[in-house]
Parts: sequence; C-alpha cells; structure tokens
Amino acid sequence: KLSIGLAFAVLSSVHPVFGLYGSFFPVIIYAIFGMGRHVATGTFALTSLISANAVERLVPSIRTNFTANNNSGILGLSEFEMQRIGVAAAVSFLGGIIQVALFTLQLGSATFLLTEPVISAMTTGAATHVVTSQVKYLLGMKVPYMSGPLAFFHIYAHVFENIRTVQLEALLLSLLSIVVLVLVKELNEKFHRNIKVVLPIDLLLIIATSIACYCADMEYIYGIEVVGNIPKGLPSPKAPPMSVLPEVVTEAFGVALVGYVASLALAQGSAKKFKYTVDDNQEFLAHGLSNVIPSFFFCIPSAAAMGRTALLYSTGAKTQVACFISCILILVVIYTIGPLLYWLPMCVLASIIVVGLKGMLMQFRDLKKYWNVDKIDWSIWVSTYVFTICFAANVGLLYGVVCTIVIVIFRFPRAKTMNLKNMKEVEYKYKAEDNCESLKQVKIVSVNSPLVFLNARKFHADLLKIIQKDGMNSQVGDIVNKCEQNTLLCSFSNGSCHGELVQSCHSERRVLILDCSGLNFFDYTGVSVLLQIYMDCKNRYIDVLLAHCKASLIKAMQYGGNLDSENPVFFESISSAIDAIQIHR
Repeated sequence: KLSIGLAFAVLSSVHPVFGLYGSFFPVIIYAIFGMGRHVATGTFALTSLISANAVERLVPSIRTNFTANNNSGILGLSEFEMQRIGVAAAVSFLGGIIQVALFTLQLGSATFLLTEPVISAMTTGAATHVVTSQVKYLLGMKVPYMSGPLAFFHIYAHVFENIRTVQLEALLLSLLSIVVLVLVKELNEKFHRNIKVVLPIDLLLIIATSIACYCADMEYIYGIEVVGNIPKGLPSPKAPPMSVLPEVVTEAFGVALVGYVASLALAQGSAKKFKYTVDDNQEFLAHGLSNVIPSFFFCIPSAAAMGRTALLYSTGAKTQVACFISCILILVVIYTIGPLLYWLPMCVLASIIVVGLKGMLMQFRDLKKYWNVDKIDWSIWVSTYVFTICFAANVGLLYGVVCTIVIVIFRFPRAKTMNLKNMKEVEYKYKAEDNCESLKQVKIVSVNSPLVFLNARKFHADLLKIIQKDGMNSQVGDIVNKCEQNTLLCSFSNGSCHGELVQSCHSERRVLILDCSGLNFFDYTGVSVLLQIYMDCKNRYIDVLLAHCKASLIKAMQYGGNLDSENPVFFESISSAIDAIQIHR
C-alpha cells in the first residue's frame, strides 16, 4: 500500500504524502462499515484520475516536480500543494456525500443495470487513460496536462512530436523497473502455494531505487525527477474547502459512481469466491463514509483496488484484520521512513502504477468470451471502451448503461412467448408421481422468459430458495406442502418459471431439470447465472439437466463453464432427460 499510495497521489496531481494518508484513513472506515472481507480499500487509480481533472482545472500546475517548495503551508508544504489537496479532498467529500445519499435512497439494487461487459470495458478504458497519464514520467518528458474529449490522442500526438526530448536515463530506469516488477509478481503468483511469504517487490524496488538515486546523485547529475520532501506524522483534521464544491460536482459524481462500481465488482467477486454475501446498499454507505471522513485528513478519493485485493487473496487473509495490520505498517512509514523517500524517482512510481494495472488491462481477453457467448455484449464492450477512451470513465459508464438498456428494450419484444402487458403471477405446482421408484426427487422448472442481466440475479435467487427449502425437510409430505405454497413473481425484471416435482423415497440423489424451451434469448450474464446454478447444485449433490436448449445456448454454456464430460447435460426433451435419469439409476 505504501508504493501504491504514493503513486496514486501523483496520479491525482497532489503531493505524494497525501497518498500515504489515503492508504490509512479510508481502510479503517471501510473495515468497520464494509461487508467485503477480502476487499482492500484506499487510493485507487480510476478515482485518482478523475479527481486530477478537478485539481488541474482549478489549481493549474506551476512547476514540474515536487522538490521545490517554500515551507509556507501546513505540513511544511507550499500553499500551492495545500490548495491542490484541498480540491482533491473536496471531490472526495462530495463524492462520499453522494454515495451516502444513494445509500439512504436504497439505490444499491439498481446496480443490476451495470452489466459485466460494461464494467469490464469501462475499467479497461480507464486503466488505459491511467497508463497514458504516466507516459511523461516513464519517458522523462515534460508533457502539459490535457483533459477533455480526445485528450487521449492529443497526449500521444504531443509525445511523438517531442520524441527527441525523451530522457534516456529515465526511460532505462522505467524499463528496468517494469521488467523486475512483472517478473517477480509472476513468480509470486506461480509459487504462492509453496511459499508462505509473498516477496514485497514494490517496497523493495522503492528502497533500492531511492538508495541508488541518492548515492549516484541522479537528481542533479542526470536530471531524474524525484518525489521530494515527505512530511513526517499525521495531519490535524481540517474541513475541505466548501467554496469549491459547486465546481467539482461532475468529478464528484464520477468518483461516486466509478469508484462504487469497481469496488462492488471486487466485493461481489470475493464473496462469490469465498462463499459469503455482500449487501449492495451497505457498500454504498461504507464507501461513502470512507470518502467523507478521510477528506477531513487531506485524503484523495478512495475505493477498492484490484491489486491490493489480490494481495489479500495470496496472503490467505480471511477478514479485515489484515487491513488493520497494514494500517499499522503505514503508520510506521509515516512517522519514521517517509522522509527517507525524498530520492525516490518518479519514473519508478509510474512503473509501479502501470504494472499495478495489469489485471485491468488483461481484461482485453474478455473480448473472446463475449464474442463466443453473445456478439451484442461484445459490441457493447468495444463501444463502451471507445467512449471511455475518447471522453472519460464516467461518460463511458453512462454510455454503456444506456446502450445496454436500449438494446434489451429492443430485444424483449422479439421474444415469441413473452407478453409484457399481460404478465401475471405464475404459481409453482408440485405433485407426487407413483411410478418413479428409481428417483427420489426430480424437480422440473420451465424458464418462460429471456434470461438477461435484468432478471438473471432474481431468477438465480428464487431458484436457490426453492432448493434450500426443499433440502430442509426430510419428509416427502412436508416438502410437497412447502413447495405448493411457493409463488414467484414473473415480470420483466425477474423472469418466469413453471415447475413440477416428481418424488419417490428410494434414492438419495436429487435432480433439477431446466426446461429451456421458453428461453428465447440470453446474454453473457444469463449464461453465467445458469453456469453458477449448475455449480451450486453440483455442490449440493443435485444433478442439473437442461432440456429443449437451443444450439446457441449449448455452445455458450460449453464454452463458458466446466460441465460434466462423463454424463450428458443437454437433452432434446424433458422425457428424454427423465429416461436418462432412470437408465442411470
């Protein structure tokens, strides 16, 4: 967190020391209010990049490095640096207020509009922006700050026009740092099961390059840009400048939405991996308070970060106690080691940022699976990425959501068996069959609506409720009575199902048959939910069979998941599936 905090503070166009504060205060707040046990909060690349827009707009750059300062402000920093962090803290404060307001309105459930392709494309595009912002440090060039539409292309045009001004020493140090970081991180990932302690290569690289820069006097002999003075100790609380709040509304909304979306995706991913649940609304509150309270301690906007969360995975952390321990280490750095980082080269910090974004940039590989599962999702990914690159992360996110909704609205009327105007409640009906002694329990559920991101989560939850209730009772009569009382709402937002239960008392294995004859179309989220249902049932010793599947659904599921290769999963009809069960028994 030390290296990442320093790096993302630079990305936010404020003094690096504020990145240390941003790696300390938000972590404590989220550990108290958040539900993600394996989520590591703190400074975040996307929110830092967004807040930098406000900082550069309201307090334009007047120097090219952090070494020059007249100690006229708080913490021994110049008034210029304090004005900059004031703007960043105001963005954090207002963004947190927006998140708390969304929690109050209970709008966490609206996150179903944020599909996986949209989130993946937006974060990948934002990561590309972050890498672009670090090019000037990697090359040792003087590049003016650029923002607005197509700024991404203007930056590279300026770099190529002034390619002769590249500082060879900074470039070589950047390349060396990137190679070392990538190599060691790959080895850590490959052998993490065999070694108990992960090599903190970021910290070791910071120490090594700082010592090398000091000994070789690179700052003055080669002109290498360094971090500069790092004040010691924690600051006294001070309210952000409220006068600038009206001027940072756009960035505050970007921080609130982009930070929350990326954080929630990590929280839900860790919850799915380690089998627990997170509440969408509670995460709004946790991240809102993690932005509001730390803003009084000169912190830049925060969110959960993929790199730090992956580090918690690799170290075997199971609760937020691990984050508290990291806070203690950050505190030690702030009070003891911080001033020794004066000679840390900026190109090394930029290298750490770029390598830290590897996970986001590798999401380009998602294009292959979207193409194989649903080409419309593929086109949404590509267009959302292009919008993010051409404009900004919040614009790309808005475009992706609007585009997804419009496409679904146009696709739903094409469903042959759907009648949205006359949709009514459909009740699950169960009955016992007398002549099925080879089966203990067969449940047949018919999916009568498209399965897309709008209704996939609700369908999954309702189906699991039925399975759980069914497994709680040992007597067949109790099961039938319970199941006959289950009613599911079948509407545009939650799908519709119809099922029959066939029971007998002479076998131990249960079977779930999904009749997909009414599944007219699906998207990547729908396929993911079907695969998740398959794995969940498999873990509960329930066989899942699919009947009346279209060729496109079979292809998508075979491509996207590890289906049972020994026993058939797809059948032409329900009767053929039941016959296969009887033969198998």
